[in-house]
Amino acid sequence: MIEDQKGVPEPMVRRIDVTGSGGVRLAAWEFADPPEGRAAAGEAPGILMLHGLMGRAAHWAPVARWLSERHRPVGLDQRGHGHSEKPADGPYTREAYVADAEATVEQLGLGPVTLVGHSMGALTAWQLAAKRPDLVKALIICDMRASALGAATQREWEDWFTSWPLPFASLAEARKWFGEDDPWVERPSPSRGEFFAEVMAEDADGWRPVFSQEQMLTSRATWVHDAHWEELAQVRCPTLVLRGIDGQLGRAEAQEMVRVLPRGQYAEVEDAGHLVHYDRPEGWRRAVEPFLEQLAEDFRGDREPVSP
Repeated sequence: MIEDQKGVPEPMVRRIDVTGSGGVRLAAWEFADPPEGRAAAGEAPGILMLHGLMGRAAHWAPVARWLSERHRPVGLDQRGHGHSEKPADGPYTREAYVADAEATVEQLGLGPVTLVGHSMGALTAWQLAAKRPDLVKALIICDMRASALGAATQREWEDWFTSWPLPFASLAEARKWFGEDDPWVERPSPSRGEFFAEVMAEDADGWRPVFSQEQMLTSRATWVHDAHWEELAQVRCPTLVLRGIDGQLGRAEAQEMVRVLPRGQYAEVEDAGHLVHYDRPEGWRRAVEPFLEQLAEDFRGDREPVSP
């Protein structure tokens, strides 16, 4: 079933329901064609965008408009997030998230696809690329570490969730708390406030997140205790490792990730934090566009007939 999504800023998108692993209902959002200048839908190369923990597909809107000029960009609300199903008993395992992304690529005919992942979504992306090299032609990793984050960070997240003053009396109050008053905020960040405002919904007693904090912790617990270098090294497609200067992925680790990847490249965005594509969409474009243009050039070269 396809239906229009309401209340989302440009570009407009349409919803496509996807059946994920175990029959979980997932909401994918295909960014609509601009009036002119885009290749026919069947010819445009597919891009699947995977948000991070607590995110939603609509967070890709700032960068999706220009992507849609030459590509078929689709954002996925991953299980437990956005408009997708949030089964009480999960599972919220790495295998489930990867299988969901795999199902989305296959059911929407996006392959061979370029995967763009932020944070947890980037891990899902490179795990899928390692599992299904036939399905993934390129990969963009946005501010996600390959090293284990450790049990202490999980306890910090538990404490952080407890500190949220829920419910918020208004969306403006939620925006202010996450952008200014949250103890995790080192300096005021309007974009961070807006990011979290987008994942709030009004309930009878006020505004609450559309996700379950318990489910988010369950999801996070499946990957923070382990390093993911081995799977990263199995990725054979061209891969861009992208970080915000003030993000969570340090330069040394990012460059080591590039070294481990057989076809890795490095880029960084100035004045950007962890929410790279949301903080600085224009800077993100400047970092990503040359990579995508090179992919397109290489693809055209592969398709040119060989002279006799």
